[in-house]
Amino acid sequence: MNSTHAVLGQLALGYAPLVTRPLDIEATRVTVFALRPEATPAAADVLAALTDAFPAKAVVLNVAHEGLLKGLLAAPLPRHFRVEVPAFLVGDAELATQIQARAAEGVVTLLKGRSEAPGFKQIVLDLPDLASGPTPAGKTVLVSGARSAGDFQQAWDKGAAGVLGWPFHGEFEAPATPPTTKDPQAADLQVIVELMSRVDQGEDVERLEQTLKRDPSLAFKLLRYMNSAAFGLSVEVSSFRHAIMLLGYARLRRWLALLLATASKEHAMRPVMFAALRRGLLMEDLAKSMAEAELRDEMFICGLFSLLDHMLRQPFEKLLQSIPVPERVRQALVDQNGPYKPYLDLVQAIENESVFDTRSAIDALMLSPEEVNNAVLRALHKAGQLE
Repeated sequence: MNSTHAVLGQLALGYAPLVTRPLDIEATRVTVFALRPEATPAAADVLAALTDAFPAKAVVLNVAHEGLLKGLLAAPLPRHFRVEVPAFLVGDAELATQIQARAAEGVVTLLKGRSEAPGFKQIVLDLPDLASGPTPAGKTVLVSGARSAGDFQQAWDKGAAGVLGWPFHGEFEAPATPPTTKDPQAADLQVIVELMSRVDQGEDVERLEQTLKRDPSLAFKLLRYMNSAAFGLSVEVSSFRHAIMLLGYARLRRWLALLLATASKEHAMRPVMFAALRRGLLMEDLAKSMAEAELRDEMFICGLFSLLDHMLRQPFEKLLQSIPVPERVRQALVDQNGPYKPYLDLVQAIENESVFDTRSAIDALMLSPEEVNNAVLRALHKAGQLE
């Protein structure tokens, strides 16, 4: 996705994963707010921006503007798009006609809120709404607004089939006791951390290759990342040595960071890794105006590592004693200050689908909604290519 879309200057976007009960990521929910509720953005232009970002990946659209929602439902939609329809609108005759037309094309609409309206097989309920009454019979229930692992568990306990939200807000849960057996995952992570340290110290290629050969699966994953469409290399990377020749140590450090943040084999970490990758890519895209490539790579690592405490269940103060990171990244993650912290705040506001916090963070950084939203969609598109 290389194009930009001017209509995005009229919107605020948010995103979250749709997480199914086995903790797989089924789709990305994109929430769309109109910055000026009295004006209706052009539905065709919004749809063009969204289909550019999601040419094939499943999407759930949560459109918080009645005119724009009707405009989108009046147009043919890709079959991999699902659209949430608020319960208070289901009595609208025009909208009912549009929903029927889209259903005939294979587009799924989801009822948002409790209602007896027929024709909806899937409904979306906020967590308090789910807890306030019985689970609707014969409906597939998705829960929105989850912000913690406890929220996810509550949704599963109430019979939800999926959750639209994040399981990591608040403090992470440290393991009650240290593992008593050798942990293969810990060994994998140790190899990556050692590689990062050796790259940071500028060791020669032979030493780096010997370290990586201790875990062939990691070497394969690293080369797969480098050969993905998102990386954009014009030639195929055939070996670790070849990668260093093409990239240099600075760029290699970035991809080792990506490997570390996505190396967890723990199934419960999938939503966290989903978020970490998108945070890194979004912060990198927001840094495009920065003159130095080094700063863009640091922003990528900052976003990518911002959930490492949840993945590895250790506080940043301890984690970053063994994992080499630039000082400005350490400031953002440990000290909660420095030049990258406002960007991290912006990304978290977008994740939380909070239009007020997003606008406040955009203003603080003196960015425009158009450049931020284009960056959001580019990051989501690129993440889909890497996964």
